[in-house]
Amino acid sequence: MSSSTQEHRQAAPTRLRFSVLTISDTRTLENDHSGQLICSSMTTAGHELFQRQIVPDEPLQIASHVCQLTAEDDLDVLLLTGGTGISPRDRTPEAVAPLLDIELPGFGELFRMLSYAEIGPATMLSRALAGRRGSVLIFCLPGSRAAVSLAIEKILVPELPHLVHHSRG
Repeated sequence: MSSSTQEHRQAAPTRLRFSVLTISDTRTLENDHSGQLICSSMTTAGHELFQRQIVPDEPLQIASHVCQLTAEDDLDVLLLTGGTGISPRDRTPEAVAPLLDIELPGFGELFRMLSYAEIGPATMLSRALAGRRGSVLIFCLPGSRAAVSLAIEKILVPELPHLVHHSRG
């Protein structure tokens, strides 16, 4: 690891404020296992949950919730789960991408690379996406619990503080 990366990690915040949106027409807070996993993993890592909601697979509603949450002054990270596949109702990337100031293509690339090791070529079905709106980092994850676990454990929990440090400028 380069010395500048080490310096940035040392300067990174240790406690982040995050929100979770589960994009689904069928899930509730009680049976949303992927959203629960995100919240549990992030709070175990020392981060603070601001808000958790279920949002229907409707692009305008998704965009509205993203805009509202990213307007919060002290929100660092917005995590969405669901709607990143290729079925006709999977519209999360189309709803979120136009709202981003900066896209982070490396997240989707890394996620699919790691996912390939677990599920093989089916990883093509994932349109996982990340970027920044204002100073808030946004991550669109698949809805499957295994995919969420992979993204959270292998990428986000280890790297989010460093990313937030850069996002704050």
